[in-house]
Amino acid sequence: MSLWNRAQQLPPDALRQVQNVYGEQFPIEVRHYLAGWIEDKMQQWNEIDPDNAGHSQFAHSLVSQLVQEMETKALSYSSNEDLFLVRIRLDEAANLFKTRYLNSNPLALVSIIRECLKTELHLVQQHENMLGGVAHVANMVVEPCAEIVSELEILLRRTRETADELRHLEQEQESFALQYHDCAKINAHLSHIQGQERTAQNREVEQNLRRRKEIGEQQLAQKVSGLLQRRMDLAEKHKGTIDRLNSLQQRILDEELINWKREQQMAGNGKPFNQNKLDQIQEWCEALAEIIWLNRHQIKECERHQTKIPITPPGGVDMLPTLNSHITRLLSSLVTSTFIIEKQPPQVMKTNTRFTATVRLLVGGKLNVNMTPPQVRVSIISEAQANALLKNDQMNKGEQSGEILNNTGTMEYHQGTRQLSVSFRNMQLRKIKRAEKKGTESVMDEKFSLLFQSQFSVGGGELVFQVWTLSLPVVVIVHGNQEPHAWATVSWDNAFAEQGRIPFTVPEKVPWPQIADMLDSKFKSATGRGLTDDNLKFLAGKAFRSPQVQDFNNMYLSWSQFCKEPLSERNFTFWEWFFAVMKVTREHLRQPWNDGSIMGFVGRRQAEDMLKNSISGTFLLRFSDSELGGVTIAWMYEDTTKAGDQRDVFMLQPFTSKAFAIRPLADVIADLKYLLFLYPNIPKEQAFGKYYTPMAEQQPSVNGYVKPHLITHVPGWSGAGSMDSYPNTPQPMCQMHDGGMGDPPSVSSNPSDCVSTMPYNDTDYPDILDNLPEPDFTDINLDFLPPNFMKLQ
Repeated sequence: MSLWNRAQQLPPDALRQVQNVYGEQFPIEVRHYLAGWIEDKMQQWNEIDPDNAGHSQFAHSLVSQLVQEMETKALSYSSNEDLFLVRIRLDEAANLFKTRYLNSNPLALVSIIRECLKTELHLVQQHENMLGGVAHVANMVVEPCAEIVSELEILLRRTRETADELRHLEQEQESFALQYHDCAKINAHLSHIQGQERTAQNREVEQNLRRRKEIGEQQLAQKVSGLLQRRMDLAEKHKGTIDRLNSLQQRILDEELINWKREQQMAGNGKPFNQNKLDQIQEWCEALAEIIWLNRHQIKECERHQTKIPITPPGGVDMLPTLNSHITRLLSSLVTSTFIIEKQPPQVMKTNTRFTATVRLLVGGKLNVNMTPPQVRVSIISEAQANALLKNDQMNKGEQSGEILNNTGTMEYHQGTRQLSVSFRNMQLRKIKRAEKKGTESVMDEKFSLLFQSQFSVGGGELVFQVWTLSLPVVVIVHGNQEPHAWATVSWDNAFAEQGRIPFTVPEKVPWPQIADMLDSKFKSATGRGLTDDNLKFLAGKAFRSPQVQDFNNMYLSWSQFCKEPLSERNFTFWEWFFAVMKVTREHLRQPWNDGSIMGFVGRRQAEDMLKNSISGTFLLRFSDSELGGVTIAWMYEDTTKAGDQRDVFMLQPFTSKAFAIRPLADVIADLKYLLFLYPNIPKEQAFGKYYTPMAEQQPSVNGYVKPHLITHVPGWSGAGSMDSYPNTPQPMCQMHDGGMGDPPSVSSNPSDCVSTMPYNDTDYPDILDNLPEPDFTDINLDFLPPNFMKLQ
């Protein structure tokens, strides 16, 4: 039964306390109608630390999912009149969560939900305990993996029990040894008497000794039987413990730790990643290490006792050597598997550039490895060498594919965190040896990996471990222009690598929904806001070169389509286009993109269709199809001085990072006075006013110069102080930058053409066309002047 169902069965007083927990900040209707979803996410609620700013992105993702679930649930009630008020309440709560928490402070909402669930759980447990029942509630609210903790407690209890049984066995053996010694003395005395003269006294003594010998031998036989039974029972108990240890260790290492590593890899593509989960896994591994070590010690003690009194049952099999071998393998597997890379090196690695990495041994502190601090050495190996390493579990001495400076370090134990780790802060790749290329392969397709190796001992040198671990695949570049393709290789590998693969094999084709998820994660991580369904549909049309297709869900995109084959009528690939868009958005457009002021992913023809039905001066921002990292402004203009249909859509030549470095987007929009409304009808001051650069009062500087003010200027749209009409038939003076077959030409907005330097003065701008303010521009050559566009009155 769910926690919420149990809460509803509380007595009236306790139920009122539950109701009082929920309020405006987290409405009880949300708790009721989304109970199943909320409780399914209990582990994630608990894993987020509201006081840790580093968990903000993880919290944002979870709150975003919650809002989406609320909206979906409200939509499903739209056809049910009886649930009309519920739908309104859910919509209101969804809007509240979006405006108050989603982008500004998602951790605050997570904190509220956690506290509500904890209070609810406490009241339910309190009531059920009063009834005498065992409150078997979803303890994940308090403990994310209670099942693991419970199993560890069981194993620790069994270990204590076998320790007690071992002590009893030792006492029994000591008692047996004493009695055996007494029997030996009786036998010796009896042998001596039998060698004496057969007097009546000697015969009586002999008879007495025989009775004592018979009784002693019977008692010894009983003790031997008891000892053998104790030994077998103890061995069986150890076998059961080892079997349970093996099962639990597989779950922790092969599920929890592997999942953490997978999440770490997906974090390279921008997925939320709770790195603190590693601390929890370390606690489990340390508990495992302690239990394994104690059981191994007990088994060795059993072997020692058996050596002292070497008795075995007839036809019996000695289990202790097998148990010892098994428990030692468990320890070895635990140690070697918990030598992990806590902080991965950069996956796109540039030669002669400093980089960092951190390696950690999760059980190092518990096994006192720090008593002899181990050295860790780092080298870089190729895909083929990584393959050979996994097959043979060793590397040929000196075999590597490059030279890394500052590649050795000593692991240190940090008392406060109880972590044994080493951080490499100044590594640098000096040389790289590449494999021969085949077909269309390039250096950006080639994957390497950093190999971390060490050796250490435990138990005072009793056991020596050779350990190593491989980093995530890295691509080595020598120039910045190789970076986009390198990130394509890394992103594809991160997203689609399968567990247990042959290094570093990835599928050649992938279903579009998986590609879409990868693109969404990367864009959200880079810019702060993810991609909508419409954005992803647009990207699918571009990637498949089939914008007319409606459903891409069952289509597979190949690696070649993704980043090898140029887009239609372009000299760049889909990934290069997407990467450039992501880069310009991250560096120059982050805030308006997060506000939703940039439509971005919309084709030229679709933009024209959208604007044709809008009022004059309506504009939108879209990513250029023809220029990498280009952003163009499309706007509707209606010339009211002409008869007939004088409405048309125009587009500025795309702005790039170079232009935005000179003049930010918001200021460009402010400069262009004929841009009035952001599509569909948002006043541009409302959308972009908060991002305008404030203009300080002009003051002469210390050297006597007046600081100029830059203004975006589109040639041909006006002349400063001029009353000349625009020519009716201008001639294009530059090649189209963002058009396809049959598209109208763009208006040039090249930074060299559209920025003038002059002191700013509001009186320089006369009104034109319905009081539309006209920018003051310097006289420069026209790139292109649209026909019959605008005439000064």
